[in-house]
Amino acid sequence: MGLIESEALVVRTVDVGESDVIATLVTEQIGKIGAVVRGGRKGSRRVGGALEPVHTIGVMLDDKGTDVATLKEARIVRLRPNVVSDLGALEAAGIALRWARHLFPARHREPQGWEVLTVLLDVLDVPPPVAAGALWSRKHLARAGFAMLAAVGYGMDLDRCVVCSRPCPESKPAYIDPGRGGLVCRSCGGARQVMPAALRGAARSLAAGRVEDVTDSQAESLLAIVDRAMAAHAGFER
Repeated sequence: MGLIESEALVVRTVDVGESDVIATLVTEQIGKIGAVVRGGRKGSRRVGGALEPVHTIGVMLDDKGTDVATLKEARIVRLRPNVVSDLGALEAAGIALRWARHLFPARHREPQGWEVLTVLLDVLDVPPPVAAGALWSRKHLARAGFAMLAAVGYGMDLDRCVVCSRPCPESKPAYIDPGRGGLVCRSCGGARQVMPAALRGAARSLAAGRVEDVTDSQAESLLAIVDRAMAAHAGFER
């Protein structure tokens, strides 16, 4: 407790009273925390335009151990103009920040989760290759989603049953239950959703960073699986 300096990302802001703002921050040093910004609705000179999402900011927090800290200073340290100007990138960034807001526990440092989130935002800030296709940002979002789940201890096992650990051949389809953490074999009750072998292969390609090997339809299917897992573990409505 006391004064804390850290890099951070704004994942939510809520107006309070006539002039204040409460910002939910994901910070590198202390994890997720709420911070009140005195006079934030009136353009406080101490924070300027630093409460915009997607940009990495440097913050100074006065933390007395109560529900929310006080944001004393904030400045932008990593501007991401392409994310703001590209609708697809902005939408992907917004979904990732929403995941982090719900998934990351309060006041618990998540260094791997922080890295996944900031790397994704940096990737989205680079204009996609000409031949990348309309869902380029969605593919990177799906990759980050699987990595984010793993970073906080909810990684999905797509190779073997999460109940009995029986391996599933790579060439075979398998039942998947995102809320239970991955594949569930028929002997252990199966699941409502079947994951084709090709889709499991696409997930491996994402994990290896080969987004170009994933089709648009596969990316959307994988995003749906990630979102179901996020909702199950973080308790938010899809």
